[in-house]
Amino acid sequence: MLTLLTAMYLVVRAATSQAEPIRVLVTGAAGQIAYSLLYSIAKGDVFGKDQPIILVLLDIPPMLPVLEGVVMELQDCALPLLREVIPTDKVEVGFKDLDAAILVGSMPRKEGMERKDLLKANVAIFKTQGTALEKYAKKTVKVLVVGNPANTNCLIASKSAPSIPKENFSCLTRLDHNRARSQVAMRVGVSTDNVKNVIIWGNHSSTQYPDVHHCKVDLHGKEVAAYDAIKDDGWLKGDFISTVQLRGAAVIKARKLSSAMSAAKAICDHMRDIWFGTPEGEWVSMGIYAGGNSYGIPEDLMYSFPVMIKNKTWKVVDGLSINDFSRGKMEATATELVDERDTAVAFLSV
Repeated sequence: MLTLLTAMYLVVRAATSQAEPIRVLVTGAAGQIAYSLLYSIAKGDVFGKDQPIILVLLDIPPMLPVLEGVVMELQDCALPLLREVIPTDKVEVGFKDLDAAILVGSMPRKEGMERKDLLKANVAIFKTQGTALEKYAKKTVKVLVVGNPANTNCLIASKSAPSIPKENFSCLTRLDHNRARSQVAMRVGVSTDNVKNVIIWGNHSSTQYPDVHHCKVDLHGKEVAAYDAIKDDGWLKGDFISTVQLRGAAVIKARKLSSAMSAAKAICDHMRDIWFGTPEGEWVSMGIYAGGNSYGIPEDLMYSFPVMIKNKTWKVVDGLSINDFSRGKMEATATELVDERDTAVAFLSV
């Protein structure tokens, strides 16, 4: 009897270990964010400890020699879930049969570059990538846009892939969410897992609104509102907001490089929550298509909302009370996004 049970266990275990690999694309794969990200994906921290991975690494032709070094390192990690690494500069290879696409690469703003020039350059990139998603990827692909301006780049990619549901596209505001959560935790003197339900509204830019009006803090075993735990309205409506809004610039000033480690962690958090869902009673922040929202935000935008996720499907947390202070901040960041969208969409037909 024991032999039979052992045999059955081995059969089940073998079947589990032979799960079909998923294809995961990372663009800008020779860059520093990807360098901090790829190990976590390949190790199983994002899509599960039993999920084999085929990593597709896309970058521009001049970066292919660097990409070869990244491939060597991934091979040298000897990770059991990593079945194949495909480095490429060709979209027809990069976007083929994808289960997940993490679009990190974008045109950064250069000295002397006007904002409209930055938008124009990124429209060209994300129109191409959206078209490639439309043509080559699975219609169930989950797309996360990281490259800035992330919200508008995500909108352009979605518009360029009309047969893929808009709900499959999201942009990264989880880094801002994590920053806000951490600031509250440090201020109160608790660990970050004792802080939940902060919100990032709007654009991943300096107009974003980190909102803690609905945030809860576990303080000595009792759940209290963040405002009651901190007891400093001036800080919460002033330095807290500006610290989160300008944190990326502060990191660059200190490091002389962008926030690659924390961005990679946020990408992992974002994609893991899409795959496995959010904890009961908790929400996270994601830039998503604003269609049908209950907060009066213009609909044809990618705007960051609080969402709960189940079965790889997000749902906006509705019914939260919004005071006048919050409403003003939410509308200001929406106005910026409308302006970005209108400028970017004008370049789509060029």
